[in-house]
Amino acid sequence: MRMNPRLARVRTAMSDAEPRAHWDDVYGANRADDVSWFQSEPELSLKLIHRTGVGKNAAIVDVGGGASTLAEHLLHEGYRDLTVLDIASAGLAQVQRRLGPEADRIAWVTTDVAAWRPTRRFELWHDRAVLHFLTSSGEQRAYADTLRAALISGGWAIIGGFAPGGPLRCSGLPVVRHDAASLAGLLGEGFVLMETHGEIHVTPQNREQAFRYHVFARK
Repeated sequence: MRMNPRLARVRTAMSDAEPRAHWDDVYGANRADDVSWFQSEPELSLKLIHRTGVGKNAAIVDVGGGASTLAEHLLHEGYRDLTVLDIASAGLAQVQRRLGPEADRIAWVTTDVAAWRPTRRFELWHDRAVLHFLTSSGEQRAYADTLRAALISGGWAIIGGFAPGGPLRCSGLPVVRHDAASLAGLLGEGFVLMETHGEIHVTPQNREQAFRYHVFARK
């Protein structure tokens, strides 16, 4: 399956100014299984969530979930308190259509994570490839502020993105490739790095991308 050629023609300047419009265009032009980051089964994310030991009643938020399959896998495993956040309503709509009536068992939030003001707190924060799109220091600090506001003491943050040496751009946009040191510095002293895992993701277009996941525990 091939990504729609429209994506190659998206103007970065427009996308940077209007991220919601950019991502709605991406999901409007492509099925979930056509975009480069699609995983039919998010094996490493599921493994890391299981390794934290959070219970089936734990409040979990998947930040930048888009049309990801993670929430439906967790739902089918028996997790009961799931929230999926994404800036693109078109991406969330694809998951909701896939799930049908089961979509009502998940809370859906359409907003920019850097501007989000959560009204509740979570035991686990999962982010696969959202933070790496926040290229300015101000956006990154806003993301960290949101994470701290959302996550309980003793909670877990799983943050994945392109690894050092991985791609410099995705979906027409530049990315920041984080490592353990840069993430620890961003999150601050209240977080302890517990694990780091690499992943070679093979896109639907059969290209390899180097990802790295970091698991932090909040003190």
